[in-house]
Amino acid sequence: MKRANKKSKATTPSNGQPPPEAAPAKAPAKPHALREPETAEDMGGALFVLEGTDGSGRSTQIALVTEWLESQGFAVQTMGLRRSSLLAKDIDVLLGENTVTRLTLALMYATDFYDQLENRILPALRSGLIVLADRYIYTLIARGVARGLHRQYLHGIYEKALRPDLTIWLDVRPEMAFERLFKKSQAISYWEAGRDMFLSSDLYQSFVRYQTMIRKEFDFLAKHYGLKRLDGERSVPEINRDLRKAIAARLHIRSTRYQPSHALAHLWR
Repeated sequence: MKRANKKSKATTPSNGQPPPEAAPAKAPAKPHALREPETAEDMGGALFVLEGTDGSGRSTQIALVTEWLESQGFAVQTMGLRRSSLLAKDIDVLLGENTVTRLTLALMYATDFYDQLENRILPALRSGLIVLADRYIYTLIARGVARGLHRQYLHGIYEKALRPDLTIWLDVRPEMAFERLFKKSQAISYWEAGRDMFLSSDLYQSFVRYQTMIRKEFDFLAKHYGLKRLDGERSVPEINRDLRKAIAARLHIRSTRYQPSHALAHLWR
């Protein structure tokens, strides 16, 4: 009796056709490239950002520009840091108690920002409103870098943030900012003075050193993201005139003439 051959032979199907060849393995799919962030213009509205340190006059200009835009027939929504319904109160508590690490604080601010983006900014823009932001991701990046967080890491966190139609940076020297703040409230914020960084035991020196670091990072961000720099040490009317011109060009507003109402006249100095 013959022993079976150890090597198996291919069999022919009953229909007489040779067996089909095995299908080649599929090449792995290429990863999708990151989608470019959606712009405000895609949604029908417009997003304008005013950046700068405390003492640069942001709040004053936001109030004046809001009134001017409304007089032109635009509906306006404002936003700023620590205004989300999700985390604003928690951040305030942690800042008051000074019981949070720098990384945790940066991530909480990022959460606050994205909550506002999702629930306030995007709905407003999709409804055709103008959104005026009193600070945006650029302040958050500058603060993080000044406190030793890696710049690339912070840029990654905000990679998908909505890109504004226009971002204007009111540049003010730290010495001038300190003078304005102290004259206004006779006090300087612990965090705006960078006291958590132990830069100096002297309040003034700590503020100037910290804000100098912030200003240096803003200079980098202006070049990287195309921020428009304005001299924030000029008079309120001069700065407001330039703001109106820049915004009018984006919204195709013909006239930039403006005189503040009685309610805001005290800001016009």
